[in-house]
Amino acid sequence: MNIQAKNAKASPVWLTKDSGDFETFRQIVLQQTDPAQTPHASEVISNIPIYEGALVDKAAVDPAKRASLTQEWANVFANGAGVIVIRQGLADHAVIDRASAVFEDIIAEEKRAAKGGGDHFAKPGANDRIWNSLEKHCLADPANFAAYYSSHGIALAAEAWLGPNSQMTAQVNRVNPGGAAQTPHRDYHLGFMSASQMARYPAHIHAVSPVLTLQGAVAHCDMPVETGPTMLLPFSQQFFEGYLAFSRPEFQAWFADHYVQLPLSKGDLVFFNPALMHGAGTNHTTDRYRMVNLLQVSSAFGRAMETVNRTRMLQALYPVLSSAIGLNVENVIAASAEGYPFPTNLDSNPPVGGMAPKTQADFLREALATKQSVADFHAALAALDAKNQS
Repeated sequence: MNIQAKNAKASPVWLTKDSGDFETFRQIVLQQTDPAQTPHASEVISNIPIYEGALVDKAAVDPAKRASLTQEWANVFANGAGVIVIRQGLADHAVIDRASAVFEDIIAEEKRAAKGGGDHFAKPGANDRIWNSLEKHCLADPANFAAYYSSHGIALAAEAWLGPNSQMTAQVNRVNPGGAAQTPHRDYHLGFMSASQMARYPAHIHAVSPVLTLQGAVAHCDMPVETGPTMLLPFSQQFFEGYLAFSRPEFQAWFADHYVQLPLSKGDLVFFNPALMHGAGTNHTTDRYRMVNLLQVSSAFGRAMETVNRTRMLQALYPVLSSAIGLNVENVIAASAEGYPFPTNLDSNPPVGGMAPKTQADFLREALATKQSVADFHAALAALDAKNQS
């Protein structure tokens, strides 16, 4: 095929809120898991392959079995149901119970300090959230932290999707009795944006986003369906336009009619492609507090090559941009300011009123629009830098 003919068939670079054919989506999510494609699974329930923690532990110490298992998981995340369950992936319940006690103490302490105030995809107060439970857990009880993250299930799932040197983060979510379900969604990165923000990213970035992170959860208690374990739509990660399309009524309605929920036991692990359409379920009980530690593992490659002090750059640039003549100011902002709000400290800089806090670039634009003094702008930058520290 010549270049001209190839280009004529190229996919569109830009997606819109109307991108994505519903019938194509419907055919994708009507697939059935073929057990032959998941030979290491002990069974398949509601299209989701289930693995035994004891099998995972044995595979982890055998190079050939480790390679075979992680290859199978990578295929499930990309081309299969998009989600796996590892039964008793953290089998020592004493370790989980101690971690739960640590988390309960943190929740109580943060409530006394009135920290937080925002959440993703759920109303504040529907649950109790610990941002950065990874660091807080480690500092509160390093021995328990080490026993907890010694889990082969956690390590191998991350390895299967992201390879080595991934970056672990975690957030505890305790859904209280009566806590309502989350809005069905895809996850970080593009999933934390509005439709207009997503549409600014070219189509190939919509393909890249799902391979930059892996979502996981550790069950800290038994979770029958009435407590609201995560609602999942198997195979939905395969629908390319899903970041923009899933908020449309027909997609939300299909999810409401076809999602699946698996009851989980204390010590079970769940991992899924971040592009899988999902959401925490409603806790229909009056006395059960459903606690999970949500794991978000990021690719080692999601970082720039050089460390850049952008605050110092903006301090130098602000007087120039304040009196700019003949400059394309937005281009200068793009080259200098941090235009992405993460990573941040979600305790001091929570996503109140949206899914993400304001960026450094947002503060710069506001300062220029309102003609802030240099001193006030420097103070705003310093305050933002302080909020971003753990």
